[in-house]
Amino acid sequence: MVTMSRALTSSLVVAAMGVAALLTSCSTPAVKDTARSTAADEAAIADFNRRYLGAINEGDIATLSSLTTDGHIMLAPGRPPLVGKAANDAANGRVAQMFKIDEHWSPLETVISGDLAYQRGTFTVAATPKAGGETRNTSGNFLRIYRRQPDGSWRMVRDMFNSDKAPGGN
Repeated sequence: MVTMSRALTSSLVVAAMGVAALLTSCSTPAVKDTARSTAADEAAIADFNRRYLGAINEGDIATLSSLTTDGHIMLAPGRPPLVGKAANDAANGRVAQMFKIDEHWSPLETVISGDLAYQRGTFTVAATPKAGGETRNTSGNFLRIYRRQPDGSWRMVRDMFNSDKAPGGN
C-alpha cells in the first residue's frame, strides 16, 4: 500500500509539474492579449465618454439613453438614487429643458477587469438657465461603472458624483 501511495504521489507531482509548465507557457501570450485588450477597452471607454459628454452638452436625451443600461443607477448628492433608465432619462430631460449645459470630465483613473470597468475623476459643469439668469458653476468628483455589452461596446451602469462645495455652502 505504501508503494502504491508513493507511486500515486509521484504521478500527482509529475502531473502538477506538467500543468504548471503548460500554464507558464500559456501566460506570456495571455498577458500580451490582456495589454492589447486593455488599451482597446480604455480607448473605447474614452470614446464612450466623448459621446456621452457631447450628448449632455447638446441636450440629446436619446443618445444619453442609448449609452446606459436598463438597470442604470445614478447617485447624486442630496437626492434619492435614480434607479433605471426611465428615471435617468426623465431627469436628464428636465435638466435639458431648463438649462444649457457645458460639462467637462477629467478622468484620473480607469480600471478594467473583464467585462466591468470603473473610472474616477473630476468634473466641471456650467448650467445656464434657458429662461435667463445667472450661470451656475459646479465642480466635483465622479465615480462611474461601465459594463461591456454582448456586442463588445461599453455602457454606463452606475454613476455617482459629488460637489466640491459643502452642502449649504456658497
